[in-house]
Amino acid sequence: MLKRKYLFVTALIILMVAGFTATSLTSYFVARDSLSSSISNQMLPLTSDNIYSEIQRDLLRPILISSVMASDTFVRDWAISGEEDAERIIAYLNEIQRQYDTITAFYVSDETRQYYHPSGILRQVSSDDPQDAWYFRVRDTRDDYEINIDTDTADSSRVSIFINYKVQDYDGRYIGATGVGLSVQAVTHLIDTYQERYDRTIYFVDRQGNVTLTGRGYQGPNRLQERANFSLHATQILSSPSTSLEITDNVGNHSYLNSRLVPEFNWYLIVEQSNAASEQRLDNTLINNLALSGAIMILVLLAAHFTLRSYQRRLEQMATTDQLTGVANRHLFESIFEHMSKSLPRYARPVSLITIDIDHFKLVNDTHGHNAGDMVLQAVATVIKENIRDSDSLCRWGGEEFVLLLDRCTSDEALILAGKIGNAVKNHNVALGRQAIQVTLSMGVTQYHPGEPLDRMIARADAALYEAKESGRDRVVLAN
Repeated sequence: MLKRKYLFVTALIILMVAGFTATSLTSYFVARDSLSSSISNQMLPLTSDNIYSEIQRDLLRPILISSVMASDTFVRDWAISGEEDAERIIAYLNEIQRQYDTITAFYVSDETRQYYHPSGILRQVSSDDPQDAWYFRVRDTRDDYEINIDTDTADSSRVSIFINYKVQDYDGRYIGATGVGLSVQAVTHLIDTYQERYDRTIYFVDRQGNVTLTGRGYQGPNRLQERANFSLHATQILSSPSTSLEITDNVGNHSYLNSRLVPEFNWYLIVEQSNAASEQRLDNTLINNLALSGAIMILVLLAAHFTLRSYQRRLEQMATTDQLTGVANRHLFESIFEHMSKSLPRYARPVSLITIDIDHFKLVNDTHGHNAGDMVLQAVATVIKENIRDSDSLCRWGGEEFVLLLDRCTSDEALILAGKIGNAVKNHNVALGRQAIQVTLSMGVTQYHPGEPLDRMIARADAALYEAKESGRDRVVLAN
């Protein structure tokens, strides 16, 4: 019985561990895949779209201003007429800077190479001066404008973002370049705002992979190609209008990247999100689930243990106890006798046995019914137990017959006890409605002979019991 219990508990543990582990791990990996798919295919592209929309609002405005300046009839007429009265263009640039809140506005004439600024004529640009390379690059480009990060001509300590726009006469001939400048710090602040709002790393790269604009927290290399294990990814980013990638670094950390070409800048907007925090939350959830599963498993095992123990006790009681009277059955009595007989060679002592039979029990059943007979059996068993020691063993042998095994008891002592039990039963009335049933006992007493089996001892006591019945019942007879 105990072995089966352990097998059941072991099987239950294995099933629960396998079930909880499989469920938790399946949920964990499904959640990871779902998270990866959600970040790569939905969250980052959506963030990129939102940022691009805000860039159009915040950063493309200077391009529109420069476009308006390049097509302004005043600028073109003033340049074509020979750039007379420089104060007029200076006042115009001052008004542009004031009205649109830019850090600078400028016009460079291709005819005179004069650099006009809200503060006046700063200098003449020269093809021999590296500082003026931007101007000749704009003059020779096929595009209408370029975006350039460069040192401000008016303030060499300040780096600015310039929108350099071509100015053409009414016949389409190049006559100069105009535009406005933005503070790099202002644009960096915009990127910082995006990063804080969306909890992503945001930066821009040009067509060659050079990092052009970043937020304050950027710690990556200055070129995409310099990033570890990133050469193939860099090629894919710089050759596609938009790309979504999952990236694994040297230590196994996962991150996700979305790139999008911003045609107005000719730069790529890069939005990155590290998966470390999300994976850590998933790992913590997995650990919590496993811990919860372990706690549930312990509770189930405890419940199973107490339930099994309760059932085991009930089964043992049913297997060893007479259900009606609550005394030992024959199976348990035989085990008790076997255990006692094995100890006698080492610890010699007298042992006696009494067989007990209820007189005229059949008459009780026939007269009052079987329910009354059951009540009589229960009453007799109760009276006997009240008059014996805890070390004595009472057994319902069958029907109305009981057997009483008395350890450390001689036959003479057993005779005295039998008489006491007989008197107690005779004086005990079993109430049945308004009637009272009185019964007597016939008993046979014998003492154990060393080495004899139980059936021989029972047979000897039964012979004495038979003699008691033949002699008129309600008496005790000692076996020869």
